[in-house]
Amino acid sequence: MDKTQQYNELLKSIDGCKKCRLCEGRNNIVPGDGSINAQVVFVGEGPGKDEDLQGKPFVGQAGKFLSELLAGIGMSREDVFITNVVKCRPPNNRDPQEDEIETCIPYLREQIKLIKPKVICTLGKHALKTMISKELNISPSHGKLFKKGSFHFFAHYHPAAALYNPNLRSVIQHDFVLMKAAVEKILKEEEGTGIE
Repeated sequence: MDKTQQYNELLKSIDGCKKCRLCEGRNNIVPGDGSINAQVVFVGEGPGKDEDLQGKPFVGQAGKFLSELLAGIGMSREDVFITNVVKCRPPNNRDPQEDEIETCIPYLREQIKLIKPKVICTLGKHALKTMISKELNISPSHGKLFKKGSFHFFAHYHPAAALYNPNLRSVIQHDFVLMKAAVEKILKEEEGTGIE
């Protein structure tokens, strides 16, 4: 089975999921979007209203800013993979609860295992704490690269943060420049370890 077939099988397993209470109020499951060969995977916390209606991640105002941020470093949504810690919208956009995250996280782990990105970018505090460490906070962690197991993680503020605090806009833009440099460095180092 090739990678696309494997991914389609994974999508089938996510489709119609009723493993936690989030299934009760959803319109659509939002598994993720983008390239399954991406070198960079972005992980947010959970779908919002627009995402729930369209079944795609980051399609609202925060999503527009994310597209802008990618364009600013010469990338597009087609180059990356974008998903969330939970695949269904929490009611009234509340934070996902611990048991909901625990129930849903195996889907994300399977996606990452299949895509094999060079860097996983966490968007916001929930993704940071879920993917890297519960001990971390977003303000001191954003713009930094972390290594956990065989994975590299890059912590970002959630793009929505700039909608509430316009002063963060330039900080988030700068972090994307740092992230691109980190990805390029990792790729270069991997090339250097290749056998001629």
